[in-house]
Amino acid sequence: MTVLKSAGHQVYVVGGAVRELILGKEITDWDFTTNATPEQIISLFPDSFYHNTYGTVTVKWPQQSESSQLLEITPYRVEGTYSNSRHPDEIRWAKTLEEDLSRRDFTIGAMAYDGESVIDPYGGQKDLDARIIRAVGEPDMRFGEDALRMLRAVRFSSQLACVIEPATLESIKKHASSIQNISYERIRDEFFKILSAPHPAEGILFLKNTNLLKYILPELDVCFDVSQKSPNRHHIYDVGTHLVKSLGFCESTNVITRFATLIHDIGKVPTYHKDADGQITFYNHEVAGARMASDIADRFRLSKQEKEFLVMLVAQHQFVVSEEMTDNALRRFIRNVGKENLDEMFALRHADRQGGAASETSWRTELFKKRVAELLIEPFTVKDLKIDGNDVMHVLQIKPSRQVGDILDGIFEKVIQKELVNEREVLLSHLNSVKLVK
Repeated sequence: MTVLKSAGHQVYVVGGAVRELILGKEITDWDFTTNATPEQIISLFPDSFYHNTYGTVTVKWPQQSESSQLLEITPYRVEGTYSNSRHPDEIRWAKTLEEDLSRRDFTIGAMAYDGESVIDPYGGQKDLDARIIRAVGEPDMRFGEDALRMLRAVRFSSQLACVIEPATLESIKKHASSIQNISYERIRDEFFKILSAPHPAEGILFLKNTNLLKYILPELDVCFDVSQKSPNRHHIYDVGTHLVKSLGFCESTNVITRFATLIHDIGKVPTYHKDADGQITFYNHEVAGARMASDIADRFRLSKQEKEFLVMLVAQHQFVVSEEMTDNALRRFIRNVGKENLDEMFALRHADRQGGAASETSWRTELFKKRVAELLIEPFTVKDLKIDGNDVMHVLQIKPSRQVGDILDGIFEKVIQKELVNEREVLLSHLNSVKLVK
């Protein structure tokens, strides 16, 4: 700011950084606006770049430093009409800060800071103090310009524990269907910020109450119409309410685990059955849910790894917990889930229980976890053996072949059956006694 001011330009901190300053939070994303042109900004900051239609110049600061961070500086601008509810048809440079702030979405983001005082033409500080999300100017116009702003309103409500003021809320309901004009990449990014917020369950309910949910995640929206109350069943909530409550109890910070917690029972909709006695069942709902989760992952443009993780959690969440399970059955569970995913699986299970008005855990679950932990100390796959294929080939003087793998499998089975101890010298000694099949 000093560099720009010294060159005779105006410059202000804007957007979320001003809000974080007021709230006393750490700022990780600095944005600035100025009356300087992109070319003038670049002339002042040689270690910078500019390659977008919005005039934003990215500056490395401190300049020419190994520990520099990226700061964005954008000239004052106003936006023309929006014909697709996504992007402005044209962007023009503005002459004043007030013009620039007038195009922003919500009052809590339409503030600027000049290094000494806050410029707040729309009452953003007052709304922030009262925890209110309010559109700048006419809500219909703001949401007509960019439909993603409706999701941003819900996201802010989740992150800041805010309510959406009535006129803004009604406008979101009116324009909810236009969210379909937005790419799922943009929807996913905002949706994941809602899931990652301190109050994600409330955010999902906001999506439901504003009609946005039926366009973003219709598989979840219809769950609120599916009852689970029936004789001999522990559930007291409909499926949708159970899922949202489960999300609220999820202690994992992994956004995919939270996503899986939110949708883990969506397969109950297609598998719903009520018999003549009023008994409701959802047989194989986890199988149906896994297929649906796969489709959702594709729609949300998840990475291959994210998709596999999401589908696995939904598919395996119904795992049986019994004191009578054999060690081999427990090993199959660990293989299906993956050792690295066990904590996330248990986080979903605990949230599932609490979301159904049950206790967080049970003695069977704790015994199950204890036995799993004990099994994890033992070698679990061939890769856990203290020898490998190279050792087999060296000791037995054989070339790479399927036989090498068969020998390792045989040794692993002996270790599992406790006929051999998984110690390198013991296994190498055993190798010397292996008879090769010619």
